[in-house]
Amino acid sequence: MPGPRTYTAHATAPIGSGMCCLVKGQVAFAGSGPGDPDLLTLKVARALQEADVILFDRLVSAEILELAGPQALLEDVGKEGFGPSMSQPEICARMVAHARSGKKVLRLKSGDPTIFGRLDEELTACEEAGVAYQIMPGITAASAAVAGIGQSLTQRGRNSSVRFLTGHDMKGFADQDWAALARPGEVAAIYMGKKSARFVQGRLIMHGASRATPVTLVENASRSNQRVLETTLDRLPTDLAEARFDGPALTFLGLAPRQTVAALSDLNMELA
Repeated sequence: MPGPRTYTAHATAPIGSGMCCLVKGQVAFAGSGPGDPDLLTLKVARALQEADVILFDRLVSAEILELAGPQALLEDVGKEGFGPSMSQPEICARMVAHARSGKKVLRLKSGDPTIFGRLDEELTACEEAGVAYQIMPGITAASAAVAGIGQSLTQRGRNSSVRFLTGHDMKGFADQDWAALARPGEVAAIYMGKKSARFVQGRLIMHGASRATPVTLVENASRSNQRVLETTLDRLPTDLAEARFDGPALTFLGLAPRQTVAALSDLNMELA
């Protein structure tokens, strides 16, 4: 049996003088974070200035796109769950074509590209086309949303793990380990979960989850129009319908906003 292999990490594009140095003919996959431009990494901010072409997703905020360099060609290749979308093969084809034409290509995804960002499919397209790439991580929506309610994703004595779930996949509503999720003290962050709220509620209750389990939804996490819905598993679909969320929302199963944060939010609304 062969022994373990070790590798020395190398950036796929040279980095010097603190700059990203995007390379012509290569693709940089970057996370734009949850929407607040102040939460961009310095590396991604520099890449926005250097890119010749920026292929961006639907949830990338306008404030972040405004940071693009004047030379950049902006192409909207966004997808919407259960809605109008550019096909994945077309996105890959455009990305590869721009790189092969010698452009510095920035593939800009919301949040972190490695979390529910279809990154593997696009990396495979680059590899099959012989196009080099690099990956620039970003702050994922769960991190921004949990900060917005003054909570932590993990807590000693409560949960030693947290699950990142998707509300739907290519076949429809995504199936999960509902029995495990229904246990007291479990915490999960559900991405793209608005349309699957009733499905999730039914599966969890069917597997023994308490109807009083706290559920919190954070819409437009980190942005100036962030809204928080505090509810329970029992009232989740009803309260969500009444809230009329129309922006991207992150659902926390097993977490409620910290009381001081909720009180401050109420005060700010009264003063607005």
